[in-house]
Amino acid sequence: MRLKIDSLEARPVSVPFLIVRIIARGRKTHAELIEVTLTSGGVTGRGQCCPVDRYNETHESVFAQIEAAKPALLKGCSRLELHDLMPPGAARNAVDCAMWDLEAKLSGRTADVIAGLDPVKPVTTVYTLPLESPEAMAARALEQRDRPLIKIKLGHFADDRARLEGIRRNAPNATLVVDANEGWSLAELTEMAKVAADCNVAMIEQPIHATRDEAIIGFESAIPIGADESVHTRADLEKVISRGYKVVNIKLDKTGGLTEALELAKAARAKGLDVMVGCMSGMTLAMAPGYLIAQYCKFVDLDSPIYLPPEPAPEIVYDGSVITWAPTRRWGAL
Repeated sequence: MRLKIDSLEARPVSVPFLIVRIIARGRKTHAELIEVTLTSGGVTGRGQCCPVDRYNETHESVFAQIEAAKPALLKGCSRLELHDLMPPGAARNAVDCAMWDLEAKLSGRTADVIAGLDPVKPVTTVYTLPLESPEAMAARALEQRDRPLIKIKLGHFADDRARLEGIRRNAPNATLVVDANEGWSLAELTEMAKVAADCNVAMIEQPIHATRDEAIIGFESAIPIGADESVHTRADLEKVISRGYKVVNIKLDKTGGLTEALELAKAARAKGLDVMVGCMSGMTLAMAPGYLIAQYCKFVDLDSPIYLPPEPAPEIVYDGSVITWAPTRRWGAL
């Protein structure tokens, strides 16, 4: 659908985390986001993104990309045309998701119907433990031991075995996913894969830096290895397969929106890969498009809003670890 857009506005949004988010690359105290609003004939569509310094994105660079695309968007644009107008990344994600929302409201069809999905169902998200001392992470695992799915941030090798073993002791029934955020060498992965197998881990995500991940070619592990930083769009799939990854983590801030994310999910599954949907920081507005991708997924990681202050009118609803599209269906619906 080609949209006639009357106005486009982008604004910064900063929200404090309830728990400081710590991974192998650093720590964050706030979710620093950008929200895009499109209007057409008095109807509004919204999207949200999170610029990521790992991908050389800043608020300034994202605003600049949106501003550069604005004249073409105001002349009228479809989501497919947007794909060629802007590169993959956070800026295109916010605009693309706003276009999905606007299209749903103008057409009278919900976003899942536009996407050709079967009726959407509730999904279970991970609960992520930030990278802390082994003792602190074990304590958090004990607090969250009833969560069905726990994601563990590792990547500081010296203490990672103690972290993982302590978490498994304190959350014996949870399915565990490990995310090293590119923090290990091949030798460290070799050792930690054995520990992960002993701890009955379901998947190890991006253990080695994406620029050096050819090191895992031929690597044999009882635990599936997932690609995150190594896969952004469909253009990366053949590389991912050649490396031996078994899972792809799809994040809309990497794909540049829901449009490419849906195509990546379909293509990955067609090639025999398992699919995970992940997120950068974001409010429920950013998670709602990911909820559609979650319908394809073996693993769901859309837990960012759990660590942010409650929203008075969320786009999706969290009941513990279970996510449901909000009854009001504000994003992607009438």
